[in-house]
Amino acid sequence: MTASYQKNTPQALSKETQDVVAAFNRLDTDAKLAWLYFAYEKMGNSITPAAPPAAEPELAPLLLSDYYKLSADEQLAIMRQIVNREDSEYSRAYGAIKENNQLFVWFAWAQTMGDQVVGMPSNYKATDAVNKVLSQIEGLDFEGQMSVLRTIVGDMGYSDVKPIETQAETGKTPSL
Repeated sequence: MTASYQKNTPQALSKETQDVVAAFNRLDTDAKLAWLYFAYEKMGNSITPAAPPAAEPELAPLLLSDYYKLSADEQLAIMRQIVNREDSEYSRAYGAIKENNQLFVWFAWAQTMGDQVVGMPSNYKATDAVNKVLSQIEGLDFEGQMSVLRTIVGDMGYSDVKPIETQAETGKTPSL
């Protein structure tokens, strides 16, 4: 079961960045993981200054410590659970942290891929769809790129937290 609550509605995103997010969302699970890998590989120098200083890695010990002790198959299964918003221990841990910390998790994983974290298969060739979404994000300015990345990583993971109903939905006004 996946959570139906989407933490990041694209309210502040431009049409151009919404298009990149929509294109990413059309990719299958493994293509999304490949895209994240390539995005961090290509844009690492841009993401690096934005992610670590704004993150609080101590809030994600399961994802930034315990995760590294798992086998490559277990790590890949966890990445897939997070991307698919499945209800699992690691996906819940991921869904419980804020976007800057989620960006940092992917950044940390990307930094150690092929070493402490399962790497890309040596024979992997990116699909045209993955390359297209990569070129779309590369065409954005830094703010647009970060907006897309925050939205993408923020829409992953499992959370059973429900949004607070609006006045329009309840018909009630807030009381003091």
